Amino acid sequence: MSYEYILTEVHDRAGLIRLNRPRVLNALNVALMNELADALAAFDADEAVGAMVITGNNRAFAAGADIEEMAPRSAVEMLTADMISGWDRIAQMRKPVIAAVSGYALGGGCELAMMCDMIVASETAVFGQPEINLGIIPGAGGTQRLIRAVGKALAMEIILNDRRLSADEAYQFGLVNRVYPVDSYLDEALRLANEIAARAPIAVRLAKESVNKAYEMTLSEGLAFERRNFYFLFSTEDQKEGMDAFLKRRDPQWKGR
Repeated sequence: MSYEYILTEVHDRAGLIRLNRPRVLNALNVALMNELADALAAFDADEAVGAMVITGNNRAFAAGADIEEMAPRSAVEMLTADMISGWDRIAQMRKPVIAAVSGYALGGGCELAMMCDMIVASETAVFGQPEINLGIIPGAGGTQRLIRAVGKALAMEIILNDRRLSADEAYQFGLVNRVYPVDSYLDEALRLANEIAARAPIAVRLAKESVNKAYEMTLSEGLAFERRNFYFLFSTEDQKEGMDAFLKRRDPQWKGR
């Protein structure tokens, strides 16, 4: 399938999606986000792909939502068009999604990165939620996901006063997993995606689901959810294969069944 605003590739078992509006620093318009969600869904349904990576370019992952597209709209138009609802599809992927971030990840770009399961950053990455400078607030999860990543006090400063986090600060505060030089961050993100893709597919999917539920449930509800998934995995061929391989000191051969 051809796209206007993104590029797609497959690297071994990792599906790669590049945001491709370089002249506007990969500003996230509705069309790009719809294409991104469609491409992720296609990879999510492809048995040959075990994990996905979203990236931009070295200068910008995404500098924000497309302000030119939003500026003339009224509150009623924003509500009836429900422009942000399409973004929810990104967080609904069953397979792991990694953001490979270099340069600016601001506003909607930071929110998109946080929708992913992990973030690998280059040394030049900058994260922030500068919507306050436009007289608005984050609308695609920034006020909710950021506090879970870095805590209330720092999230308040970032959202209320446009504090930007460098890559090293983002790592220090737990927003990103790893930081690499610009010339290797994407390769490292793809390596991480392929490492995950080489593991038992059903277990990876249920592990992701269980971790995400920790944000939505009480501890007792989350423990019960985790336990059901744990017990269910004993009905899979991969569980039998994994434990047999462990006992016989050989490498497992996963079948995704």
